[in-house]
Amino acid sequence: MWLAGTLGYLGATLAYVIFTLMLFAARNKAPVARWLLLCALVTLFANGVAAAQLKFGFNIQWAMAADAVKIAVWAVLILSFNSEYHSIKTLLKNSYIQKYLLTWLGLVSGCWLLCYLLDFAYEYLFLLFVLLNLWSLVLLEQLFRSANAQIRWAIWPLVIAIAGVSIFDFVLYAQAVMVQAIDFDFWYSRGLISIFVMPLLLVSTRRVKEGSVRIFVSRQVVFYSSMLMIAGIYLLVMALTGYLLNYLGGEWGDLLSIGFLLLSGIVLAVLLITESLRRRLKVFIAKNFFANKYEYRDEWLQLIGAIETTSAENYYQMATQIMMSKVDATSGAIVKRVAFEQFKVKYSQDMDIDESLSDDFLLLSQFCQKQGWIIDIDEYANDPHSYPSLFIQPSAWQKKGITYIVPIFIGKAFFGFFLLSENREERGLNWEDRDLIFAVSKQLGNFVSLHEANEKLAESKQFDAFNRMSAFLVHDLKNVQAQLSLITNNATKHRDNPEFIDDVFETVESATERLGKVLTQLRNKQAAQSSRKTIELTAVIEKVIEQRNISQPTVSFDANESCEIDLDDETFFSVMNHLIQNAQEATKDDGWVKVSLSATGKYVQIEIADNGTGMSSAFIKNRLFKPFDTTKGNAGMGIGVYEAKQFIESIAGEINVESAEGEGTTMKIRIPRVQ
Repeated sequence: MWLAGTLGYLGATLAYVIFTLMLFAARNKAPVARWLLLCALVTLFANGVAAAQLKFGFNIQWAMAADAVKIAVWAVLILSFNSEYHSIKTLLKNSYIQKYLLTWLGLVSGCWLLCYLLDFAYEYLFLLFVLLNLWSLVLLEQLFRSANAQIRWAIWPLVIAIAGVSIFDFVLYAQAVMVQAIDFDFWYSRGLISIFVMPLLLVSTRRVKEGSVRIFVSRQVVFYSSMLMIAGIYLLVMALTGYLLNYLGGEWGDLLSIGFLLLSGIVLAVLLITESLRRRLKVFIAKNFFANKYEYRDEWLQLIGAIETTSAENYYQMATQIMMSKVDATSGAIVKRVAFEQFKVKYSQDMDIDESLSDDFLLLSQFCQKQGWIIDIDEYANDPHSYPSLFIQPSAWQKKGITYIVPIFIGKAFFGFFLLSENREERGLNWEDRDLIFAVSKQLGNFVSLHEANEKLAESKQFDAFNRMSAFLVHDLKNVQAQLSLITNNATKHRDNPEFIDDVFETVESATERLGKVLTQLRNKQAAQSSRKTIELTAVIEKVIEQRNISQPTVSFDANESCEIDLDDETFFSVMNHLIQNAQEATKDDGWVKVSLSATGKYVQIEIADNGTGMSSAFIKNRLFKPFDTTKGNAGMGIGVYEAKQFIESIAGEINVESAEGEGTTMKIRIPRVQ
């Protein structure tokens, strides 16, 4: 145990040397920081005296005297938390601290005097340390009990550290009082106790911001100091184990201890050069012993200010630009998941997102839902194993200049991604950058979700107004229905007219039936329930074109194959009829309208092209799919294209528009074969 005690005190001395150097490096001039530095120095001195006493065998009273001073300075630190002061001088003028120091001085002087007068009667010194340690425990209890929840969170490691040492010494000296002798097995263990409480002291100095020191030194210094301390503690434990093997191993003891120490050294070397261990230790040190890189209150206020003062055209653009500003990105985009396998770019700034990345979107969404990580494309390209279970093609993303992929969550629900491009030479995100970006992403996701909900609510209110208005249309629709019914009933009187008249009458009869259904829906104030069935798309489109060809220009149709799919045929018929009608109305009588159908892989694509007036990109972006926005005046309601888009997207399809003013328009509809 003598060897263990010596190594323990030496280890404690080394630990407090490191702690003292860290406090010196912090350059904190606050009174409590200076007093904490004094506590560390006195504790360092006390452990050094104890180690020297074991080595050179001088009177143990010198080690006990150093311990008495150590107890006093830590007690003053405890009392300082309940005092207001601006310097060490004002701290020492505090009445409670003065009373403690005077009482401490009286007890120490009296007990030492009795010890010398009574021919070194150590029982008075043992009793002195029982009282001093008990007093420290009482002060700790009062401090912790009077603190609120926030302060308790900050000081509980300090309380446990000091209480642990005090309780151990209390038991040591209480036993010494009873048997009038120190149990040196306990005495030898005191150095190890000092080592074990050191991490708690470090945590408390980091947590307490007002009234205590806040360590702020070089991260590399702390990292390598911590690695040195870990190595020292590890080797100390291994040395003790080797000593036991040597002691218990008999003739083989020397060989066993040497072999064990060699193996331990190899294990230590492997651990120290392991990159994952070094990375985790650096993050732990940065999180617990340094001020944050970002002041989150300021970041929050900046985010609110950016939202309030933005000049963006829409909230997708605003969210993307704010996220770009957090990493000084030169380009960015926001991608939303609109269906399980469907993703749509809602806004892009100087970033080209094409079909080459679409296959990776699903893999990324699954990974982000599972891990919730920000993905650094360069880091993934260099070390794919750092992102387990993610299998994408980093070269495709690097080719587009995309550096970071930031997931967006609404609560726990996955929404989409921010894609960011950073052109700095020194790229890379540390844990603080990732924490900030993830927090901003969640806030922007909530912001975007709120605006989407507001848009849907506004559309819902518009439809409510439409429903109220439809009551006034019922009467007019009845008249139209009556007129059409009259024409249909008298159709037999016109058999002598040309044959195309029969087709006109057939169309009128179909229109009558549809008007009757519209009237029923208006009376019920709700849409008819859709019913899916397997239909042959080519046949439905041909039927629509046959009906539309009573008007000019006539529509041509090209289908490379037949295609069956499960759809609501009536709604699909209505959508195609409206889109083809729009193409005819936008084209002169001598122009052309072409419809084509093709099936490729998992999708069916329908194109409706014309050489009519065309549309501007601003109109397509801002007005084409907006409900109740029409260019036909009183002749239209402005909901046809909107309903077409809603229907196509409800079956996991998409509709895209390519148009140029004066040249024509092409509507591209893509529908998955499997619904």
